[in-house]
Amino acid sequence: MSSPDLTFADVLQPAWRVSPRVQALVTTRNGGVSEPPFGRWADGVDQPGGLNLGRRAGDDPEAVEINRARLLALTGTPAAWLEQIHGAQVVNAADVLAGAQQGAAPVRADASVTDQPGVMCIVMIADCMPVLLCDANGRAVGAAHAGWRGLAAGIVEKTAARVAQLAGSGHERLHAYLGPSIGPTAFEVGADVRDAFMNGVDGAQRDATSKAFVPRAGMPGKYLADLPALARIRLNWIGVTQITCANACTVTERSRFYSYRRDAETGRMAAMIWLAD
Repeated sequence: MSSPDLTFADVLQPAWRVSPRVQALVTTRNGGVSEPPFGRWADGVDQPGGLNLGRRAGDDPEAVEINRARLLALTGTPAAWLEQIHGAQVVNAADVLAGAQQGAAPVRADASVTDQPGVMCIVMIADCMPVLLCDANGRAVGAAHAGWRGLAAGIVEKTAARVAQLAGSGHERLHAYLGPSIGPTAFEVGADVRDAFMNGVDGAQRDATSKAFVPRAGMPGKYLADLPALARIRLNWIGVTQITCANACTVTERSRFYSYRRDAETGRMAAMIWLAD
């Protein structure tokens, strides 16, 4: 169970202009030791060397722990892992980390925030969108797991509010990074998903939200949903306008990303953000 170590060439980093104290990255499926179907994709074949970080994906537990150790060796920062539930609960990453170090059960939440250096906010993904947030001066950071359920329930707005509170600044001072997710040409949804976003919005926000759902020709009640656009709408509405988007689709970019929608049995990537000392 060996392969080249994980390097920064295997991950994505936001191209945003914020304080150098803010450190952030998103893993891909490359740079680990997992075997197929959790491996890397090369030459049209699933091969050994995948960086699956999900303990509940069905992978060899030893491989997952090696992959996690490689990630932490690359970042040099302990991670506040969450038990994600597709909700809108935001927690303090330092509390999560302290509990884990004392053997507590995983915290059930989909976002964490911190203003403490050396504490990593981290979420796992395999089509859902990670949203990383920070204030421009590097006083606080947060990470949110924004699948459609969490996004509709306000997970991004709640995380942004907590980051702004910790930073002692307004939302206009926040920067957001929308990481790799299922893209607008791949995310087919039903009317129930559209309704979840349309309910409770009006005016310009309602018009913009409606445009993020493109009806599928000849398929009544089916739409192609633009998850990054929906996140951008909600961020703009609360005053967060400095937004960077990865513009990367987990479903179509098979050589870089795991995708539950595409493969069902697959690994998990992670998006993380922390403050350097």
